[in-house]
Amino acid sequence: MDVTERSPGTETEAAEAVTAVQEDADGRRPIIHTEGLTKTYGSKVAVSDLNLDIYPGEIFGLLGPNGAGKTTTTLMLLGLSEPASGKAWIDGKDCTREPIAVKRIVGYLPDNVGFYGDMTGRENLRFTGKLNGLREDVIEARIDELLERVGMTEAADQKTSTYSRGMRQRLGVADVLMKDPKVVIMDEPTLGIDPEGMRELMELIRQLAAQDGRTILISSHQLYQIQQICDRVGLFVEGKLVACGKIDDLARSMQQEGVSILETAAFPDDAGFRELLEKLGNVDSVERTGDFYVVRSRSDVKRELLRKSLDAGYTLSLIRQRENDLDEIYRRYFEEAGEEHEGGNGRKAKRFGIFGKNGQ
Repeated sequence: MDVTERSPGTETEAAEAVTAVQEDADGRRPIIHTEGLTKTYGSKVAVSDLNLDIYPGEIFGLLGPNGAGKTTTTLMLLGLSEPASGKAWIDGKDCTREPIAVKRIVGYLPDNVGFYGDMTGRENLRFTGKLNGLREDVIEARIDELLERVGMTEAADQKTSTYSRGMRQRLGVADVLMKDPKVVIMDEPTLGIDPEGMRELMELIRQLAAQDGRTILISSHQLYQIQQICDRVGLFVEGKLVACGKIDDLARSMQQEGVSILETAAFPDDAGFRELLEKLGNVDSVERTGDFYVVRSRSDVKRELLRKSLDAGYTLSLIRQRENDLDEIYRRYFEEAGEEHEGGNGRKAKRFGIFGKNGQ
């Protein structure tokens, strides 16, 4: 979409429009702010009434399965898709009316980074620097610095057609940083990367926020990785933000609602033990996960489990309360959203409750 910049007064107008935004506990004003942001495609609502604040230096995870509205939100923030209603600002700049100004301060890393395969990593970065109007001396100094930072110095003069996915992702981070952006938006950055490459990328993302002070917005469904680095998360379902906050706060909210998740195993491991678990008080579900069971209940059943297991002749080899686990937080909120969406029959819960440690 070709969006033309507005008159010189636009930036002032945009800044005045967001004067009422809420500061966080440290007195920071949000660098990303949306009000009632909505996007429709015909009769389908892709994003519905999104109100979101993300603060400078924060790593924010936008979580949800495919089709939840994450990419559509990202496109609106980048000025690449116009909302049906509502507004979005980045650093006081209107994302729809000032897309060029937004692009100057925002770097975007797509889920499948593309480079010119017949050019080396260094040549691709040099090309990006020229596109952004950087001086030649700045370009060369920044290339050397960024290649070292992302661990790509040794492969810098190889053609990018020879790179693995993990190498392309790391070069992609360097490419995004060439214009020294205030905000970095990443779409599924860990997808398809091996465990070691993932660890290195997670550490690099932490540095971008902690050391550089950049704001990082990560769109992903890989919960385990996101849990390790995000300051806050937002949970998306059917285009709606159903929960937003720190993982610890969302976990406490679950506990206050009487949600308890217990992992347990016993010897002998037979059908009788599962039946015992299912008959504990206030149990909603019992699921087998590898070598142990996951018991979801509306109250703490540890004491009852200990007593009944002893009476029935079972020796417990595992009994552990699961806390602050993003998988379970995710599952719970989507169960609630699914029940509302489906009139209470819970069919949506299964659809959104299948995300494990690898996001599969």
